[in-house]
Amino acid sequence: MSEMRRTLLIVEDDPALQKQMRWAFDAFDTVVADDRESAIAQLRRHEPAVVTMDLGLPPAPDSVDEGLRLLGEMLDLAPNTKVIVLTGQHDRDNAVRAVGMGAYDFFAKPFEPELLSLTIERAFRLHDLQAENQRLQAARGSALDGLLTRDPAMLRVCRTIEKVAPANVAVALLGESGTGKEVLARGLHALSPQSSGRFVAINCAAIPENLLESELFGYEKGAFTGAVKQTPGKIELAHKGTLFLDEIGDLPMSLQAKLLRFLQERVIERIGGREGIPVDVRVVCATHRDLKARIAEGLFREDLYYRLAEIVVEIPPLREREGDAALLAHAFVQRYADQNRRGGMKLTDEALDAIAAHRWPGNVRELENCLKRAVIMAEGNRITAADLGLEAVEADAEFFNLRRVRDEAERQAVLRVLARTNGNIARAAEMLGISRPSLYDLMHRFGLKKEP
Repeated sequence: MSEMRRTLLIVEDDPALQKQMRWAFDAFDTVVADDRESAIAQLRRHEPAVVTMDLGLPPAPDSVDEGLRLLGEMLDLAPNTKVIVLTGQHDRDNAVRAVGMGAYDFFAKPFEPELLSLTIERAFRLHDLQAENQRLQAARGSALDGLLTRDPAMLRVCRTIEKVAPANVAVALLGESGTGKEVLARGLHALSPQSSGRFVAINCAAIPENLLESELFGYEKGAFTGAVKQTPGKIELAHKGTLFLDEIGDLPMSLQAKLLRFLQERVIERIGGREGIPVDVRVVCATHRDLKARIAEGLFREDLYYRLAEIVVEIPPLREREGDAALLAHAFVQRYADQNRRGGMKLTDEALDAIAAHRWPGNVRELENCLKRAVIMAEGNRITAADLGLEAVEADAEFFNLRRVRDEAERQAVLRVLARTNGNIARAAEMLGISRPSLYDLMHRFGLKKEP
């Protein structure tokens, strides 16, 4: 993937303001344009992630027509570019119109450079997040299609799935409801030698006990009232493929012994039948329950557990996946906006802050349902925290200031190492990988005095 660009295009026909903005936003790689044609040329040449543009552009700077035309052309050429429009002090109607066309945000002139800079930073952050979203979708490929993450723990889960897929072992996927267990099971199947066979899933908690046995093992004609024809079960249907036993922790004890016998012998008998039927199938199970606790309570067979859990994969809940909630939220908005013909919908910063703060007890499934509802019900093309049914929270703006984050990380590291070395400067500098003068400089900057 090419390196994320931090190019800011400033479209402004006033040379003095143009110069002021280049100076105020020198943290970015700024390029400028003073009319529609030069702006399109700069857009094609530099592919900026973020654009600020005055709606009043020549040849008619007192009208917004040229600015709105430019906005439409830019979004057609580069739909992912975040455009921040600048308007007159009392021109809110045209600003709202621009946002309705797909602009990221608007500011009234004269503007506070610090506030506009913060909005530009957030626009870059959103652009990078969406680009990473697309990269991950392309890199993940079809095997784990539908699982989107950049959390280190979840990426380790994906690598584990990729490693065990070719091996002939039973896999147990453990995690809370809605964490993506079936998505991983299907990915495991797609990467395995059984991928040419069927992927057959059954939810052990959703089927009444008196019907579950026939669903799993099938039955012969006349085996019981209503058995009017021979019917193969899920296990038999999965021959040469993958059998996914979802919510295995809820499997009744009466069926656990029969399932164990199948796993040992790889032969089944249909209900009412007397002939053994060999079945070659890979078994993947999943549950949100603590199976070892169920074993201790006498609700799950220990010997069955060890047959099913040759490889155990623990899936972290969404609240523990750093950044994944926002990443998934953008993907869901795009998916459901396309499905409902509501293109151009975006999450506001307020909504993203609320998503990051929410605990998501229903995990990805809850998040998906929440975004689907919001896309359908939102009045405009900007989804707010209220549209999501979440409480608005105040974001920690300092979290996005990299200099302060680095300073705090360095201060904490110096404090820990000085404590570990009992104030020995030479040893502390060696552990930190810096010179003693550099350590003294850091201590001076952070107001840390050398102990006498």
